[in-house]
Amino acid sequence: MKKLSVTIKLDMSVPEDWELVETSEGTPVLKLPNGQFLDIAIEPLFTSNPEETWASTEDEDTLNDFLDMVDSEEVVYEFITH
Repeated sequence: MKKLSVTIKLDMSVPEDWELVETSEGTPVLKLPNGQFLDIAIEPLFTSNPEETWASTEDEDTLNDFLDMVDSEEVVYEFITH
């Protein structure tokens, strides 16, 4: 196998009441005001035609095979105030 490095950076405008919290393992996640938590992570999207609609797979084996190829993942959250 060969190595593929993918860097994903998102700049988002989010509601003021979103907070950064850490799980018991020290993983940063977002705390939403409705009692939910959000972790932004990789989700593979597939299509049979790159000009058409892309969608996640319903086949768990395909998803697991893809996720098994991920050696590491890093998500950094930072609120920017002006």
